[in-house]
Amino acid sequence: MLKMMMPPALRYMAQKVLLRPFLSFPFKQLSTPLCRQPTLLLWRFSAVPCSIGCRMPLPFTTMPAIVRTFSTTQVFRHTFNIQDGDDFQDRVLKSQTPVVIDFHAQWCGPCKILGPRLEKMVAKHNGKVLMAKVDIDDHTDLALEYEVSAVPTVLAMKNGDVVDKFVGIKDEDQLEAFLKKLIGP
Repeated sequence: MLKMMMPPALRYMAQKVLLRPFLSFPFKQLSTPLCRQPTLLLWRFSAVPCSIGCRMPLPFTTMPAIVRTFSTTQVFRHTFNIQDGDDFQDRVLKSQTPVVIDFHAQWCGPCKILGPRLEKMVAKHNGKVLMAKVDIDDHTDLALEYEVSAVPTVLAMKNGDVVDKFVGIKDEDQLEAFLKKLIGP
């Protein structure tokens, strides 16, 4: 009886809206021999009218909507977050590679600008320099030990010794000069 009272167009929309959450399979992982990188395929469900005069949908059909390939970038290979004092000791102080240490905070606006910019510049050097990120709210002991009084503060360390430091935001040219001075000839 309710079916007879509802107009066909409204019934069509109701079916489409109500059935979509139950019939959606949003992601499908594909792996083909030709593509070595993981690929994500998003499937879209659509109702197809049975003919021009008919307003009842056929069963839902699937069509690929989005195909995207994911890959890792150089940034993640040369940048890491410090977990604790021992991690800092092992990955920064004992490192044979020069390390840039970014002391930052989640609530700091300039840190959100400087961090990605510095990561990008470090990635350009392909492993000649590493970047350690230290959240001062989580690691206040390290911030006090290295006399961090404002954020963002960036230290340059070579063989466990601080060789350079700056406080505040810098542009890419200044960061490039800072890194070249750390890496040396």
